[in-house]
Amino acid sequence: MCNDYRLEVDVASIIEDLDGLKIKIKTPEGVPNLAPRADIKITDTAPIVRTGTSRLEGELVQRRWSWPAPNKKPVYNFRSDGREFTTGRCLILADGFYEFTSPEDPKKKRKDKWLFTKKGEPWFCIAGIWRSNPDVGEAFTMLTMDPGPDIGPFHDRQIAVLNRTDWADWLDPSVSAKAILKALPAGSLAVEQVG
Repeated sequence: MCNDYRLEVDVASIIEDLDGLKIKIKTPEGVPNLAPRADIKITDTAPIVRTGTSRLEGELVQRRWSWPAPNKKPVYNFRSDGREFTTGRCLILADGFYEFTSPEDPKKKRKDKWLFTKKGEPWFCIAGIWRSNPDVGEAFTMLTMDPGPDIGPFHDRQIAVLNRTDWADWLDPSVSAKAILKALPAGSLAVEQVG
């Protein structure tokens, strides 16, 4: 599953795009200084937009990716299958994510690394949830689902990449998660081998 993603878009562009979708962004902790990052890994701090006080409002904050499970392993992906998520929804900001496959060359020790981006969009949102954890404070995780046609050849699960038109609905817990969390149509994601 996804354990590495990318965000190289600046915060001003993100806020402007969200404003264009009529999602008012508040920055209760100040506007974050987002440096371009080619690799955001488990336990790193990264920006999310979490549900605000009204439907078309969100809070842009930075939080840790993953919280520890009772066995202390990081919860960085969370199955969405059949769940509604009426609290703690967030948008995880990204412009790419990576999947890893076994190399075709059996002599190669490292897995092949594949970068997925959303065609025609400079950045996108992944459906996530956040919660407070006594060991690490507030943290987020990515929701997963059955793979769509673009991911299926690479993995048997995928993270929930949201359509731009569903971002405001994801921030509104009264909107059914089942209506929003669906695979993108074939050809929505571009893929290239990067490692």
